[in-house]
Amino acid sequence: MRLRLDIAYDGTHFRGWARQPGLRTVQGTLETALARILAGAPALVVAGRTDAGVHASGQVAHLDLDAAQQLRLARGRRTPADPVGALAGRVRGVLGAYPDATVRRTSLAPVGFDARFSAVWRRYSYRIADDATGYDPLQRERTTTVRGILDVEAMDAAAGSLIGLHDFAAYCRPREEATTIRTLLEFGWHRAPDGAVVANVRADAFCHSMVRALVGACVAVGEGRLSIADAVALRDAGERTSAFKVLAARGLVLAEVGYPDDDLLGTRAEQTRARRGQH
Repeated sequence: MRLRLDIAYDGTHFRGWARQPGLRTVQGTLETALARILAGAPALVVAGRTDAGVHASGQVAHLDLDAAQQLRLARGRRTPADPVGALAGRVRGVLGAYPDATVRRTSLAPVGFDARFSAVWRRYSYRIADDATGYDPLQRERTTTVRGILDVEAMDAAAGSLIGLHDFAAYCRPREEATTIRTLLEFGWHRAPDGAVVANVRADAFCHSMVRALVGACVAVGEGRLSIADAVALRDAGERTSAFKVLAARGLVLAEVGYPDDDLLGTRAEQTRARRGQH
């Protein structure tokens, strides 16, 4: 039995998603809670492994249950008619009041569903406060502050110029034998009603530090240190650069993961695995 879990977390006090010995991580926290309910060693497979300090409002994972865990789920104390759907509430009960990670929803995964390999896109947001925004202490854990007043129109134009299928090596932290070719589907900036400068970034996948590097380049444009054309020229140069800063993790939120129709989930997963295996 494969389950889909829809997850949210405040990444401030986590050392990223992936379980690491001796460190507090989102995966470790949730798997420990699941083990108290299901026993065994639950292993979550996630749509995107977020780095330390990165938040999520729309993270997705899947979990495979063996026969013993299925029986335990079905025979849980005060189990309602839908034990799969009730699992999210049971996890929240184990996590306690006001946890910084939660399972919002649990459901039976469609045939062929793979949280990681079936995904067709990921969407992130990034939130910045400049001098026009002002400082809001209630938003400090999810907002990056920059000095001066940003030219949001120029940032939006720079972001739009980067959209498409390209090699984003200049905007990635390289990993051995990993491709840096990505399709950037959406990228834009706007000033929110509360004055914050917010990015919307959507791509088929992201390489390491890609979103924070793209954000950093656009901030440099908004500050007047880079031109709109520079953002494209740096990308096309194809080499990691120090022309802009990679911004902090605190402003970054994994907002949504997109999947194809149910009848295409398995095909998408096979295609993604094959493509990753070529690199």
